Amino acid sequence: MTESQYLESVFAMLGQPESRHADPAAWETLECELGVELPVDYKAIIDGYGPVKLNGHLNLDHPAAERWNLRQAMQRDALVWSEVPWEEIELDTDPRPSLGISDMKFGTPDGLIYAVGTNRDEAIFLGKGTGPQGWRVFVARDDDFFEYPMPFAEWLYRYLVGEDMAGPNSSAFVPGPVMFESLPMSANETVTAWYGPDRGM
Repeated sequence: MTESQYLESVFAMLGQPESRHADPAAWETLECELGVELPVDYKAIIDGYGPVKLNGHLNLDHPAAERWNLRQAMQRDALVWSEVPWEEIELDTDPRPSLGISDMKFGTPDGLIYAVGTNRDEAIFLGKGTGPQGWRVFVARDDDFFEYPMPFAEWLYRYLVGEDMAGPNSSAFVPGPVMFESLPMSANETVTAWYGPDRGM
């Protein structure tokens, strides 16, 4: 399938996007700070559903939301990961050759940019590779990085259908329709849950 077909497949799996927080100005501010335009499919998915938790473990933040703000998450993530002494760590799978950089970078146009997170000790990043593929997905897990040379929509689709998309033996498959959980916008707001369309799984 093409990138646009994977995006349509994600929409079909999750249901009609509500785009409650869609705000081009918020993306413009974020991309201006990052110094790079983020992938169209990634922004379409975040705009369509974020902020939300999928299947109890995958968090999608949004740049226009006051809480669960993607811009703040990216800033926080870049700071935390940049403080790791990478020169002292021997990685089995190193993202630097694919990115064309010699030093680990986070939150920069040529480095790794936080995309979504999980409560399974996985951090999902976007990175702009040096080859013709362009944007690709990198997953940090167990002190290593796993590269998926594909658009975000394809990675998410494969992740939700249960493929190993965060390294070996990493399937996070949940049968049935995808479960959504609201991310509370205030301290006293309760979490609500709902489900996407039946997907025959």
